[in-house]
Amino acid sequence: MEAPLWLLIMLVLLSAASTALCILLYMRMRRRDAEHRAAEEKARELLARVDNLQLQNLESKLNPHLFKNILNSIQSHAYQTYFALDKLANVLDYILYESRSRFVSPKEEIAFALDLIEINRIKLSPLFQLTVRTKINEEEALYDQRLIAPLISVDLIENAFKHADLQSEGAFISVVFEFREHRFSITVSNKISPKTRLPRQKGGLGQHTLEERLRIIYKEHFKLDRFVEGDVHIAHLNIDLFGHKAALRAAR
Repeated sequence: MEAPLWLLIMLVLLSAASTALCILLYMRMRRRDAEHRAAEEKARELLARVDNLQLQNLESKLNPHLFKNILNSIQSHAYQTYFALDKLANVLDYILYESRSRFVSPKEEIAFALDLIEINRIKLSPLFQLTVRTKINEEEALYDQRLIAPLISVDLIENAFKHADLQSEGAFISVVFEFREHRFSITVSNKISPKTRLPRQKGGLGQHTLEERLRIIYKEHFKLDRFVEGDVHIAHLNIDLFGHKAALRAAR
């Protein structure tokens, strides 16, 4: 027995309405997904801008602070002015030109840090034990790639010279640079001066700046440790450049 014509028409209309409703819901879901993706992209863009502004602010504080320390070192040891100015020329070139880049190569940062150490060496007695070592695999591809934030070594080196015991027997400063397995690391250790230091209102700028820069740039791809063993202060920074580069590619 055939179904009445009105029933067939009703079924067709219901089917068409159901199809239209499904299409409408699908289009709304697609539109919401597109709006969600656009919102996420906008949020990432705004976050990147905030990070960039934070970095510019931090670096504007860092460079004059470093420059003042260097000039004070040279001024207090005029008898070594020629040697110090030769190293200072390299350091200033790096600060004025390379530090404006978002990144430099590990090779460039290590060369800068070695010059900075030589400038600070003029504070020391010829008998003071200052040890500088490098453990570098120059064959690794990332060694010449721009993945290191410029001036990242400054705080650790400056703090060692600032707080080291420069007078007593057994006093020392040790700096070790390493680059292998796509990791950049610097370890700085020094015997702590027993002299009581007066509190400084503006102290800690360099340490805070370093930690903020590392957090903004490298996220979870770095480890910074500062600790004391007996009368020796040790600071160790390790940056996973391979992981950092992979994260940069993924973000693009």
